[in-house]
Amino acid sequence: MTRGPVWGAASEDLNATILVWPAGEGPAEHVNDARDVLYVVVEGSAQLAIDGEARELRAGDAVIVDKGARRALVAGPDGVRY
Repeated sequence: MTRGPVWGAASEDLNATILVWPAGEGPAEHVNDARDVLYVVVEGSAQLAIDGEARELRAGDAVIVDKGARRALVAGPDGVRY
């Protein structure tokens, strides 16, 4: 099964990446001090924890995580593409 980054592009002002995780997997808790991060769920679902507060995301949902916030994501039962 595919996991992690499957597409990416970058310019001086923007980095864009599509990531895929199977059910129960995702990036470990971490902090991005360099920039805000926009999560847009394209397919599936995930639980995104921001500074310890968890929220469910489904296809079509979007949320911005401010730089400096601690975050972690776990894919839902059908995995996630975001």
